[in-house]
Amino acid sequence: MLDWLDSINWADILMKTGIIMFKLLAIVIVYYIVKSIGNRTIERIFNRKKKDMSNGRAMTLESISKNILAYFLLFIFVGFVFSIFNFDITTLLAGAGIVGLAIGFGAQGLVSDVVTGFFILLEQQIDVGDYVTVASKDGVVEEVGLRTTKLRGFDGTLHYVPNREITNVSNHSRGSMQALVDISIPYDTNIDKATQILQEVCERIASEDETLVEGPNVIGVQAFGSSEIVLRVIAKTRNGEQWGVERNLRKAIKEALDLSGIDSPYPHQVNISKEA
Repeated sequence: MLDWLDSINWADILMKTGIIMFKLLAIVIVYYIVKSIGNRTIERIFNRKKKDMSNGRAMTLESISKNILAYFLLFIFVGFVFSIFNFDITTLLAGAGIVGLAIGFGAQGLVSDVVTGFFILLEQQIDVGDYVTVASKDGVVEEVGLRTTKLRGFDGTLHYVPNREITNVSNHSRGSMQALVDISIPYDTNIDKATQILQEVCERIASEDETLVEGPNVIGVQAFGSSEIVLRVIAKTRNGEQWGVERNLRKAIKEALDLSGIDSPYPHQVNISKEA
């Protein structure tokens, strides 16, 4: 046993191991340097492109370009690592083809993710910064990748949605948006008077709020409830400003109704007693 240990050239083994570790360290360092330079170059390119396209579109293309660069560099990195350990790349690729054929059915989801992501980008269905509904989730798009789309929910949750699950896209950030406010008044209120008060508030808001594109206007009676009449007010706003306009309208209308003596509706109960 001792003779076998003595026969090992420890100096040679340590030297080879040191060389391999040095090469691995050098490859890792070069990988991160090239990735950092590549990302900064992509950022500079798309910062200039923002003058010729929308900011959201530029951010989307920047995100996908970084994604492609990362996968490309990772593939090269793995190839260099294999070469350090004297693996034949061609033989490895041939073997990978056989293995790939065996697991092909399991990789269908991955292929579907990439293909769907490609068409989402090609058709410009969504851009970074858009408020969308996809895969039954609402939120703002933070990143569009080859495999997944990152969606930030309004509660702060970051959703990773596989692209293959994006079968329907509802983009709420294209064109003007609609602000809709329903106001309830008691049944004993004069509808014409209430409508006039609401319209006066709408005209005042329209002169003050620069985010409005059209309106707001009172369109009339929307519904009859159990104890109230519902009047509807609508307006067109700049993208993403509809919620703020709705809040301002509700506040201003409530204050105007209070000054006019119109109370909020409340359920009425009628008791009927039957004499014996």
